[in-house]
Amino acid sequence: MAGSHAVAELKTLSCSAGWRNYYFVKLTTAGGVTGWSEFDEGFGSPGVGAVIRELAPHVVGQSVMAHERLRELLFAYTRPGAGGVVGQALGAIENALLDAKARTLGVPCYELLGGKVRDRMRVYWSHCVTWRAGRIPHYPPAITDADGVRALAREVRAKGFTALKTNIWRYEDGRIVGWAPGFGRPFAPDLNVDRKVARGLREHLEIIREAAGPDMEILLDLNFNARTEGYLAILREIADLDLFWVEIDTTDPRALAFLRTQSRHPIASCETLIGVQQFLPFLREQAVDVAIVDTPWNGVWQSMKIAAAAAAHEVNVACHNFYGHLCTMMNAHFCAAVPNLRIMEVDIDRIAWDHELFTHVPEYRDGHFILADRPGWGTEPVEAALAAHPPLATHGLMGGPRSQT
Repeated sequence: MAGSHAVAELKTLSCSAGWRNYYFVKLTTAGGVTGWSEFDEGFGSPGVGAVIRELAPHVVGQSVMAHERLRELLFAYTRPGAGGVVGQALGAIENALLDAKARTLGVPCYELLGGKVRDRMRVYWSHCVTWRAGRIPHYPPAITDADGVRALAREVRAKGFTALKTNIWRYEDGRIVGWAPGFGRPFAPDLNVDRKVARGLREHLEIIREAAGPDMEILLDLNFNARTEGYLAILREIADLDLFWVEIDTTDPRALAFLRTQSRHPIASCETLIGVQQFLPFLREQAVDVAIVDTPWNGVWQSMKIAAAAAAHEVNVACHNFYGHLCTMMNAHFCAAVPNLRIMEVDIDRIAWDHELFTHVPEYRDGHFILADRPGWGTEPVEAALAAHPPLATHGLMGGPRSQT
């Protein structure tokens, strides 16, 4: 009998995050313990919440202590459509179950994952330039030119961070211009990289390097913004630059493996994959130096299995993390417990009311995330604050084409 450990209620909540929404699962047990997780619908995943609500009756009455059994039961129910938004819904439910189980036991979630390997994780400042230049006015001060880029690069260094990640930007008549056809209207522009884009990106990276200094690690995310030919053009253009990694999204593991043989920089990828089976072809083809795992999508428990598979192929892992503070905390427990961690992604630029939405916010010191020992994930949404910021009707990638994502 599940008793006081049984799930009594499972529901979803959401709120505005400026240009996108934050989404949450709240699980309550018969004994009054709550478990939370954060998921996302704005990153090309409309309908995750609907799947969670459809699955909720199968969760109610089940014990949070048997999360592996329950996850497999939900997977069996959804097997013909597994993956995509269904997989993400399972991940969101799994993460709420982990939080509730850890809170029931009075321990941090990392204790359920085998205990922590490290107390602090080196982080990189993600979407550096991208948020301030591409999501105006949500992340002030706005960046409109190269001087703004230089100022931000110096700010990253001054605040003690040792690594940053940027995207494809270039400059026209003094203005900074984003280039992200993978997230725009199809074929406008095409997924082709011309000299203007490649040389402009090189100039962008050189500006950051000059301002941030020789000791700053620079990561480059190319996203889904080219095909193999275009990625090759960029890799050749930037071959002599000093980069930590180049992040490339492609659905073909053999194409990525080829690109890795042509790159002088480490290759990171896989952030949109769900489940060990989707990761295995990329690992077997030796397509990546770093496998990026989206733990909100996969569920942290399943993500540990992915990390173990990567370790068996001598590959390190990193987390995909560009959501709210709860996602950062969930990722932190994964990063603390996984042995083969490379680095942790965080967004330092935040919307004005982010700190109001959560009971605790991440702590950074000397370019590292400092792990707390509070039960569960170590934070939870403040429901009154969520209600004060109603969700947007159009949001994220579904809110229309942007200059960059």
